[in-house]
Formats: sequence, C-alpha cells, structure tokens
Amino acid sequence: MAGMKDQQFTEEKPLLPESRGQETEMENCDTFVATGDWKEHDIETPYGMLHVVIRGAPKGNKPAILTYHDVGLNHKLCFNTFFHNEDMQEITKHFVVCHVDAPGQHIGAPQLPQGYQYPTMDQLAGMLPSVVQHFGFKSIVGIGVGAGAYILAKFALIFPDLVEGLVLLNIDPNGKGWIDWAATKLSGLTSALPDTVLAHLFSQEELMNNTEIVQNYRQQINNTVNQFNLQLFWNMYNSRRDLEMNRSGSVLNAKTLSCPAMLVVGDNAPAEEGVVECNSKLDPTNTTFLKMADSGGMPQITQPGKLTEAFKYFLQGMGYIAYVKDRRMSGGPVPSASMTRLVRSRTASLTSAGSVDGSRNRACTNSDSSEGVGQVSHTMEVSC
Repeated sequence: MAGMKDQQFTEEKPLLPESRGQETEMENCDTFVATGDWKEHDIETPYGMLHVVIRGAPKGNKPAILTYHDVGLNHKLCFNTFFHNEDMQEITKHFVVCHVDAPGQHIGAPQLPQGYQYPTMDQLAGMLPSVVQHFGFKSIVGIGVGAGAYILAKFALIFPDLVEGLVLLNIDPNGKGWIDWAATKLSGLTSALPDTVLAHLFSQEELMNNTEIVQNYRQQINNTVNQFNLQLFWNMYNSRRDLEMNRSGSVLNAKTLSCPAMLVVGDNAPAEEGVVECNSKLDPTNTTFLKMADSGGMPQITQPGKLTEAFKYFLQGMGYIAYVKDRRMSGGPVPSASMTRLVRSRTASLTSAGSVDGSRNRACTNSDSSEGVGQVSHTMEVSC
C-alpha cells in the first residue's frame, strides 16, 4: 500500500466512553499541542518545589504519561531519545505527557543552598500528588528509570488509585546494606562523582569499551547537571529503604503493586539482579518482565524502537490504544522494534519469526481473553 494504514484493536477496558464508536478522536489530535510545544512549571509541594515540563492537556478519563528520570540525569538526558522516536510520538500524541525532574536536577537548575535537606525517596514520591492535582490528572501511567522507577513504585504503593500502570526500567527495590553502603562511600572517595554515577547507569562492558554513548553522557553529566545538587540526590538514593512489597501469600499481610507493571532491564546491566528481585515481589498475573538484549544499561537510549513497541503492547493490553498506525502494514520500512523472541516464563515457550501478527499476539498481555492464555502468568522474558 502506498499510504499508512490504520490497524484497529478491540478496546477491552471501557475507560474511554467518549471514544467508543468515534474513530476520529484517536486519529484527530488537534486537541493536543505540537510535539515541540512543551511548557515548564515549578510546582509547590509539601516537600519543596518540583520542576516539571508538560505537553498537552488532560481530557476525559485518559491517564497522563508521567516520567521520572534516574539519578545523574534529568528528563532530557533520560528520555529525549525515547520520546523523540517516531513510533513513540505516534503513541504519545494521544496523551498528555508530563516529565518530572527531581529537585535541583533539571538543566539550568540553581545550586541548592548549603544545609539544604534533600527529600528522602519517600518524600520524593510524596511530592507527586501535588503534580497530579495541579494539572487535574485523573490518573497516570508512569515510566521510571532507576531512582525514578523506585520513586514511581513507591508512589503507586502509597496512592494506588492514582496509578493505572507502571513501566519500570532498572528498578532496584532493595535498600543498601552495610557492605553496599561502605562500597559506595569508598567509591565516592576514590572516583569522581560522574564516574561513580556512570557505573550505576552503564554495564561494565560499555564502560570498559568507553563507548560513544558513555563518553557523551560523561560530558553531559559534567556540564549540564549541577554537581552539588547531584551529590545530594545520589546520597539520598543510596540511603533508600527496601520497597515494602511482597507477592501475595509470600508473607503475612503482603502488599504489592495493584496496577499492571512492565519491568525492563538490559543484558548485563548493573540493575539486572535488582529487577529480577523486583519481579519476584510482584503479582505474576499483571507483571511483564522484559530483558532486552544488546541494550546495555540504558535500554531507552540504546533501543528506543524496541522499547516503544513494548510500551505500545502494554498500553493496548490496558485498553488505551484502540487505533494504531502501523508503518509495517504500508510496505514502509520495518521499525527496529520488531521483537524476535518471547518466552512466557514457567508456563510456555513461544518463538516468533518476526511476523507482525505473531509478535502482536504474543506481546499483548492483559488484553488476552479470560479463557486460555489470559489465565497464564503474564510474567515473561523478552529478548529483543
């Protein structure tokens, strides 16, 4: 076909009553501002000011897509590559998008005053309801990386009614033990802060090869992030407590995430063990575990196309994308996001030859019917 073709998917979750039977709403995005039209806000919260940037305005019951970056980064360094991906823009134009910067971490942030008490990780999570209330969001779908993933998970545990779903990259649910704490302190004494942070962000292979992306981020962290402010955020992240969540039935009065969650980590990433541990604490019926090959420590930067496709399937499973333009059906170039293999852990093994229908059927999780596959564990491993 010469043009782009719309692919229709059944909307299982009737949270968008105004769009049911109205195909034009998902296709006509005039109600949303252009991709480059971002507005900055400084929002007052119980624990200090919070810098956010937002595109679009909430409409109906659609959730906002809210992001939170990792330590050493800000929303631009952490998410620009991902959100500028062409296929990701096709998805996000249907939603209001809100990027949150941790206090003092955004580009051009003034240095925090001497003696400033940086918010704890729990307090950083406690700042987010002010953002939701300020913009009138009904709920959010969160995308967090590293420290940001921890903060969003904590937010979902405290305010479950405000969170529709979470995409958590490189999350470590465990607090630092004494040995880890001592190792971090020693590293801080022997290494410059940017190098210490890089070891948190990238795999050992990437660091040893001093890849172009490592060189670029070393320069960016040095030049665009206030080092005093970064040290405060870094110290607080390394002082975090365990996320108090456990899979139902594993301990008395177990509490875990009640929303659908997608955990993502790259092969040999520094956070790999933590993500596996987090997976063991979540409800397997609404958790997806993606282990992405050849993506290093920052899959959203090195493999934005693959992560975009996974995110699309995640939203489809929640019933939020009824119509998606798929360039592969038009004879155009196949995006790099095609998944090559998917395995449902502990339940079944499925292989995909890369066909459009095959990859879609295997990747849709929560939209499966209640019979058959729908009752199988949604915990899965995806090598892309």
